[in-house]
Amino acid sequence: MPYAIGIDLGGTNIKSVVVSPEGETFSKSEVTFDPAVLMDWGQKIRGIVQKVEAEHGEAAAIGLSAPGLAARDGSAIVRMPERLQGLEGLNWQQYLGFARPVPILNDAHSALLGEAWLGAARGFKDVFMLTLGTGVGGAALVDGRLLCGHIGRGGHLGHICLDPGAPPGITGMPGSLEDTIGNCTVWARTNGRFQFTRDLVEAHTAGDREASRIWLDSVRRLACAIASLINVLDPEAAIIGGGIARAGTALFDPLQEWVRQFEWAPTGTHVKILPAQLGEFAGAYGAARNALTKY
Repeated sequence: MPYAIGIDLGGTNIKSVVVSPEGETFSKSEVTFDPAVLMDWGQKIRGIVQKVEAEHGEAAAIGLSAPGLAARDGSAIVRMPERLQGLEGLNWQQYLGFARPVPILNDAHSALLGEAWLGAARGFKDVFMLTLGTGVGGAALVDGRLLCGHIGRGGHLGHICLDPGAPPGITGMPGSLEDTIGNCTVWARTNGRFQFTRDLVEAHTAGDREASRIWLDSVRRLACAIASLINVLDPEAAIIGGGIARAGTALFDPLQEWVRQFEWAPTGTHVKILPAQLGEFAGAYGAARNALTKY
């Protein structure tokens, strides 16, 4: 039976799925790597492929998901500043010795493809996704097609501006959505009280008034971003994933309320705000799906 391997490269771990063209999952795995060791992640990925093919025979397709700006033709990650040395420009077909191209997608783009195939975005032709974690990733399907843009920047929704007076983020954008709610800035946003967003949320739910003020301000700004993106993309739904989405009702209850307040709904039809369903394996499923469409 033909199958695909989908691999999602993160900052310290690699998630993989072995899946049929119909979406049946044969296996899932997660391995860690040492980011201080040059190409340790590359060697681990090569080992994953070799192990799977030893058990199941040659894969029909292999797809990769990784952070950074993917080439428009899907051949490589062309820009990934400061992390995962060796990733930029790496041709995965050559590196893995695979007979066919190994397409690569930005991790958030891949996560949306996974959710559209097997998760919360199934059945939608117009939908966008935000992945809330260390940073904020984004992706959009428009008329059923992944929005990539001229050079692949399309859908990088975490880098829209919410505060032009704030310092610039990693792309040079001041006051980005990423800096507004991403875990990368929680230490600064809380004046050193909290290192992780989960600790901020726990303090908020425990009744800490200052923690609530900081957390709810970030959520309100997120709602403004979502309502703005609704005006641009006119989607049927917005999917919210990533580690911060595990905050559950502490996130989704106020977020839903503010999006409804800010959303322009001239026909009375509201955009659905939905939690992602595939969890941390969404990117791996999307990578497999992307490879299978080219199989």
